[in-house]
Amino acid sequence: MGQSQVSAKGSGPRTVDLLVIGGGINGAGIARDAAGRGVRVLLCEQDDLAAHTSSASTKLIHGGLRYLEHRDFRLVRDSLRERAVLLRNAPHIIWPLRFVLPHHAGLRPWWTIRLGLFLYDHLGERGPLPPCASIDLRRHASGRALQGRYRRAFEYSDCWVQDSRLVVLNARDAHARGAEVRTRTACVSLAPSGSGWAAVLADRASGERVTVAARGVVNASGPWVGRIRALAGGAEAKHRVRLVKGSHIVVRRLFDHDHPYIFQAGDGRVLFAIPYEEDYTLLGTTDVEFEGAPGRVEIAPEEVDYICAAANAYFATPVTPGDAVWTYAGIRPLIDDHAENASEVTRDYVLHLDPAPAPMLSVYGGKLTTYRRLAEQAVDMLAGPLGIGGTGWTAHAPLPGGDIPGADIGAFTAQCGARYSWLPERLLRHYVRHYGTEIHALLAGRSSTGDLREHFGAGLYAAEVAYLVEHEWARTAEDILWRRTRKGLGVSAGGADRLRAYLRAGCGQR
Repeated sequence: MGQSQVSAKGSGPRTVDLLVIGGGINGAGIARDAAGRGVRVLLCEQDDLAAHTSSASTKLIHGGLRYLEHRDFRLVRDSLRERAVLLRNAPHIIWPLRFVLPHHAGLRPWWTIRLGLFLYDHLGERGPLPPCASIDLRRHASGRALQGRYRRAFEYSDCWVQDSRLVVLNARDAHARGAEVRTRTACVSLAPSGSGWAAVLADRASGERVTVAARGVVNASGPWVGRIRALAGGAEAKHRVRLVKGSHIVVRRLFDHDHPYIFQAGDGRVLFAIPYEEDYTLLGTTDVEFEGAPGRVEIAPEEVDYICAAANAYFATPVTPGDAVWTYAGIRPLIDDHAENASEVTRDYVLHLDPAPAPMLSVYGGKLTTYRRLAEQAVDMLAGPLGIGGTGWTAHAPLPGGDIPGADIGAFTAQCGARYSWLPERLLRHYVRHYGTEIHALLAGRSSTGDLREHFGAGLYAAEVAYLVEHEWARTAEDILWRRTRKGLGVSAGGADRLRAYLRAGCGQR
């Protein structure tokens, strides 16, 4: 898949079965499922893939332990089942974590939490993940970083995910199955035409426009779902989104073990403290009502203060706003269920199909963990109106790079270490955890670090940059540093400038 194939622009009309608007996790997942059923798909995204909500998560594939408190048992069950599916199909970018939940007098009674965790273990498929357990913080490694007043804790399993890579890999698989993927391409006009839709797509860099005739449309634009409906001249939707901002900070590593923590803040919200990119700790999140342009969102100083205060109620070493080496914020386009406060708004989703004047399916809500199930249901709903054959197939189909025998990432890493013995250990881990079996394509014909060519810092070499440009729609330094990888945490300002110059000069030659 060369860059020319991915982003080639032409002035002639396109005729497709399904136009998917939105290159976040839901749009990419739907495009993949539909393309795999033989549907002619065009996916357009106004910015980069995963440029907004889908790269601003807490980066968890989880059942949602706190959803049990809201008695949302179906969402927890469905999420746990999907957790097992995704762990099996993408073991290179999704892996297990053992969360530590310290107990104290301000929480529910010990036995109540233990019962909830038992339910969490048994509501859905746990697969290879170990069950919950009680631990003594005075003896457990996780206790050393906490204040001495915490003596007991619970330990339970959930999973980490490279969130923006999950989106990109779904788009890659969609493309491999025949979908056309256009980034930096906005839908600027959408109108009924006969029994289908006529859309005008505009390349935001060149200004070039292309007309698309589509039999059906999927509106997976997240925070912009209402705008796309209005663009299409549709009636006011039955469902509305409630925009809730979630923010995170990243600090230097706060503890010397691999256990993440889940804390309860004084207002009842939960805070995660998660090992991040080997040298850091990720802290978050907040739930703040948001009004304004969804594409322009950033963390507020009071959110940083809130996160630090919540962490400081647990950690022995204080965290200050000045410790933050990076911050990020995103907008969750949640279903407006009229919950009293933002943290109680459901993380479930609704799919709304308007059959007339032409089929349009709009996506409201959703979360990373359930995206695959959402996509399967969306294509099932469109099957009748669009005459789509076949059934859901993604539950047993690895994502690109995920075809690791037995999903045994440890054994695969050892094999790669032997095959590429010249690779530094840390760089090997990075390649395996980002590309899985695609590491062989990335390193084809290379036998030394010198063959990786220019080094921009923090283990980012020109060989990886070229791979991302050629295969993953990366165009800018920000695409590479903050979404395809998280190398922006370590690459210096000078290294980032050299990367920008390298991209301007044209890259991709091996």
